[in-house]
Amino acid sequence: MSEAIPSVWVREAKAPGLSRDRIVTAALELLDAEGLGALSMRSLGKRLDAGATSMYRHVANKDELIELVVDEVYGEVAVPGAEEPWREGVAAAAGSLRAMALRHPWVAGVLGQVGLAYLGPNLAAVSERMQALFLAAGLRDLEAQQAMAAVTSYVVGTVTSETAWLALVARSGRTEQELVGDLQASQAHLNETPAAREYVDPAAFREDGFAFGLALILDGLETRLRQG
Repeated sequence: MSEAIPSVWVREAKAPGLSRDRIVTAALELLDAEGLGALSMRSLGKRLDAGATSMYRHVANKDELIELVVDEVYGEVAVPGAEEPWREGVAAAAGSLRAMALRHPWVAGVLGQVGLAYLGPNLAAVSERMQALFLAAGLRDLEAQQAMAAVTSYVVGTVTSETAWLALVARSGRTEQELVGDLQASQAHLNETPAAREYVDPAAFREDGFAFGLALILDGLETRLRQG
């Protein structure tokens, strides 16, 4: 039986001319530019002009690398303190998480791959601050954890759909509004949908749709809190 590799978060790694920060920065640049399919230890080594030996002194495998980069982008997520009204705080945190995931479209597809046993410091801090908002609202420990999971799952699910759509837009070579206009011109029934009647700007439709769905979740939590 092979010996388990210690968590990347508790393992110190050193190599001349290379640092874990440099590896994470290069991996993030590669992911943002080319997507998850382009990331491998070999492609990253070429990008850094580093050999395999020095790379593996810092990162044991691709899964560890993803864990490190996910934690890096979680550092961009802003969560208000528990002194803020809980509903506004949760909405702001959810919006910040969505904005981060839209800036880094690859992230929604890998969140489930990040090992829950060894959360990185940024991801752990975001989770703790979000849970504190739910606790301040009056939820018990387990309820706060479940509420946080429900909100996070909603954000990730929504962003997964959004990033797929925006990838289609990018491949089309048109703006989002132009592509929607082309679809409406070729399929007249699309002009009769409620969304088409209400919205000219598809980006505004996505923003409002996200806010509406989040409000439904928060409305349900408020009802639960009133019921005790």
